[in-house]
Amino acid sequence: MSRLPEELRQRCKGFASGVIRLHVELPRERDEVAVIGRQLLRAGTSVAAHSREASRARSETEFISKLEVLLQEADESALWLELLEEDCGLASGPLTALLTEAGELLAIFTSIVAKLKRHDR
Repeated sequence: MSRLPEELRQRCKGFASGVIRLHVELPRERDEVAVIGRQLLRAGTSVAAHSREASRARSETEFISKLEVLLQEADESALWLELLEEDCGLASGPLTALLTEAGELLAIFTSIVAKLKRHDR
């Protein structure tokens, strides 16, 4: 059965930590920023949680399922980051870096899931 390399688990945890740090700095007096910030906080930290869950999967099917949920949360995180930047007018180095990392994690995990599904056939 597959396991996630420690480096990928740490990247997911680092992404979650970056989301937490960004959330702390958001101007929450703006309702739309507060709402999107909470959504980002939930989705971004879920990326790390699902990477941990995948590493404890009891079967290949469960492993793939956890990674697919991780992909959904990473994609949702990217959406919230895009909305903060594009619609709320927030721009900062940390936001841009998180958006880049979300894209990279999406690409990595999409590739892993696709390879595992091809192997399963």
